[in-house]
Amino acid sequence: MSTTQHEGFDLSQIPGLAAQLRVDSIRSSTSAGSGHPTSSMSAADLLATLMSRHLRYDWDSPEAPGNDHLVFSKGHASPLLYAVYKAAGVVSDQELMNGYRRFDERLEGHPTPVLPWVDVATGSLGQGLPDAVGIALSGKYLEKAPYRVWVLCGDSEMAEGSMWEALDKASHYGLTNLVTIVDVNRLGQRGPTDLGWDLESYQRRVEAFGARAVVIDGHDIAQIDHALAEADGDLDKPLVILAKTVKGKGFSEVEDADGWHGKPLPQDKAEKAIAELGGESNLLVRGPAAPQIDRPEPTVGTASMPTFEKGEGVATRKAYGAALAALGDADPRVVALDGEVSNSTGTGTFVDGHPERFFEMFIAEQQMVAAATGLSTRGHIAFASSFAAFLTRAADFIRMAPVSRVDLRMVGSHAGVEIGADGPSQMGLEDLALFAATQGSTVLYPADGTSTAALVQQMAETSGVSYMRTTRGEYPGLYEAGEEFPLGGSKTLVSSENDDVTLIGAGVTLHEALSAAATLAEQGTRARVIDAYSIKPIDVEGISAAVEATGGRVVVAEDHHAEGGLGAAVLAGLASAPITDLHLAHLAVDGVPGSGTSAELLDWAGIDAAHIASAARSLLEG
Repeated sequence: MSTTQHEGFDLSQIPGLAAQLRVDSIRSSTSAGSGHPTSSMSAADLLATLMSRHLRYDWDSPEAPGNDHLVFSKGHASPLLYAVYKAAGVVSDQELMNGYRRFDERLEGHPTPVLPWVDVATGSLGQGLPDAVGIALSGKYLEKAPYRVWVLCGDSEMAEGSMWEALDKASHYGLTNLVTIVDVNRLGQRGPTDLGWDLESYQRRVEAFGARAVVIDGHDIAQIDHALAEADGDLDKPLVILAKTVKGKGFSEVEDADGWHGKPLPQDKAEKAIAELGGESNLLVRGPAAPQIDRPEPTVGTASMPTFEKGEGVATRKAYGAALAALGDADPRVVALDGEVSNSTGTGTFVDGHPERFFEMFIAEQQMVAAATGLSTRGHIAFASSFAAFLTRAADFIRMAPVSRVDLRMVGSHAGVEIGADGPSQMGLEDLALFAATQGSTVLYPADGTSTAALVQQMAETSGVSYMRTTRGEYPGLYEAGEEFPLGGSKTLVSSENDDVTLIGAGVTLHEALSAAATLAEQGTRARVIDAYSIKPIDVEGISAAVEATGGRVVVAEDHHAEGGLGAAVLAGLASAPITDLHLAHLAVDGVPGSGTSAELLDWAGIDAAHIASAARSLLEG
């Protein structure tokens, strides 16, 4: 067993380090009884060369602004990553052996930012490279920093469309600070990958997406070193290194053998493999130093938010755009992304004022969310916007945001049957459920310009995943300028001391509820109207008090499917504060809509003023 400190490895020393990385990948996964040692072993030569000669990193200061970034897009190769951390001296051998894949330990089955050297959580394949695009965008365009972003990808995940979206956008934005290393080891979970070792096809595809492809033997140290060194030159395109490797490399019994994916070596095989690899070692390696640069604290002013007159007609998507631009005026950390619909979502106002902080992701919603994730890791306040229906395409990226511990702010416009003639393919009727089911999320649905502007400002100050739904059509302002809208609150717009029924709406259905209340009043029925602008967290106390005051009679109307939206939030809230005698009517969109006017479709869905009033009367008659 050897213990040596190496600075600036030469090529002859790298095989020994690679052997250590393989051995430690085997040891940790065998100790844990699970893991992916063979997927780690194929890439050990690549990582040994990278960490010892090319990764510019201050391991004692992971927040140093000049540090390169290493993203394991093939997150299942975590044994290799943790072996690298051991070789760098930041993870002990004891932690590697006793902390990997154990409860309440930080060496989780797939890497997460619970470790200070990890930028984003990976493991859901096809996400690491897209996230890295966001980090590289920050480095090139916002921080203007010299760091590089190195991404290790697996060949199986190259079947994911998100990987090619990432390369497309990397090429579009000229991200020469992004280096993609594809570990082409031929074997996936259940057999050969779709291209196997067809490196020529990989090369043609990479080049077709505008990147520079370099094909190498992923076990030839000199070839690896030469390819990685290209990142030090004057690249005119993003660099993609296609490395032909052997799964399980280093242990003859499992090399290029099917059936070993995701399986630790049994103890007897592990001992044979370690012996074949030369035994255990404890090399300590620190590669090239990171550039010493300053990252000054941004100067943040007080935003002069837009104001809207009570009664003034405004589409909340337009109010969102004005509010976002105002935030951008005051805070240089605010950036915006859009999916080629900024002239409709409202983001165009921000683009006009701050084009240098806007990133067009075109019709690539997965990459849009991933780029926002990467930008968030660098301290930017990123807002990503598209039509609500299209955000569902990025559901897995949204799901992973809490695992990455990022603040992700998203806005979906053109939602529900309210949009009218465009038809059902454009009607986001699942968006509230998607975001409400996301861990630790905030879900907002304002009904006028004033509440929209206030809630956009709240989103900028809120951690975790936050989502705002905006309307396509113009609706009259309901609130005076300066009104406050705390998260988890609600507003009572119509009430008396002896109300008969509570009507709860959000966004478009709030306006319908107000019309219904006016109709009911003409008929002698007093309705209390609640604006549930905060769907998650819902105002349990305020809504429960209103329902209790109206004898347990409540109508909830929403332009969304019945599952997972406003009605579900109200019911969950009332369940936590039980009403003695609850009589609830839930009006939501059932079935597949067609085209029509907003009025026709709200009527078809049974969520317009007439249906709300009818439901209220039924409760009173029941």
